[in-house]
Amino acid sequence: MQASYVFRRLTVLMISMVFLKIGDFKVFTRFKLLDYQHIEFDRFDMRNNVAQLCVLEMNHKDPKSKLSIRPSDPRRLVVGNIHVLFNPKRGDIKLGQVRLFLEKAYKLSQEWGNIPVAIAGDLNSTPQSAIYDFIASADLDTQLHDRRQISGQSEVEPKKRSFRKRYAVSAAVSASGSLPNAWSKEELQFATGGQASTHVQHQLKLHSAYSGVPGTHRTRDQRGEPLATTYHSRFLGTVDYIWHTKELVPVRVLETLPTDVLTRTCRLPSEKWGSDHLAIACELGFVND
Repeated sequence: MQASYVFRRLTVLMISMVFLKIGDFKVFTRFKLLDYQHIEFDRFDMRNNVAQLCVLEMNHKDPKSKLSIRPSDPRRLVVGNIHVLFNPKRGDIKLGQVRLFLEKAYKLSQEWGNIPVAIAGDLNSTPQSAIYDFIASADLDTQLHDRRQISGQSEVEPKKRSFRKRYAVSAAVSASGSLPNAWSKEELQFATGGQASTHVQHQLKLHSAYSGVPGTHRTRDQRGEPLATTYHSRFLGTVDYIWHTKELVPVRVLETLPTDVLTRTCRLPSEKWGSDHLAIACELGFVND
């Protein structure tokens, strides 16, 4: 419990620095905390991963800001962070964690007057995956995907395949119309939340912050996502993202390392780099400012 509490506090701090003011640790001179929720997925029998959501309001007075905010028109937004289960074989739980997180983010947004939403986290899913497409499109038919491949992860050694061809793709329906790993009733329960449907849906219309800011082929894929945000013995690729609703616009993002530079580190973490993930960050603005 103590470790979970520390993790929640650290990730809330990370959210604040990522979204609100790049390079400025005096984050809360610009925002104040109005609401906070945490999600412990083990309470829903979906392993011991966690997520956080908070509601922030921009302060009316900030000498560093040129923006004048009227008390009758406060700038508020929901900010969230999640760490999704790693295990590629449990796509049902991974999808269920993402679904529940997005449901709660939408609900919190509605409770505070349909305010903008910005979320980030380690989804343990690639940009080519069905889970990524679910977040972007708000709909996924589980029966079209093998739950063991739904996150697009590959556990092969990074050097055994060319980087751009390394991703595993969700299994296609075979000629017989069946999948090699059909979803059980319990797995559908996790994925859909008990809905009488094989479809998983959410109500947020989300856009990727990195896809919204032009980059170069050395650091970005065809979707605009980083080519790699993590590098360890079983994986080289992108699993970390920042998403936002249409009321927000990405102004700039922190570029990640090119993959040729990253591979020369001989995997992460190392004596020089203390994490197996690269930092991602963005600066967001309100559309109507």
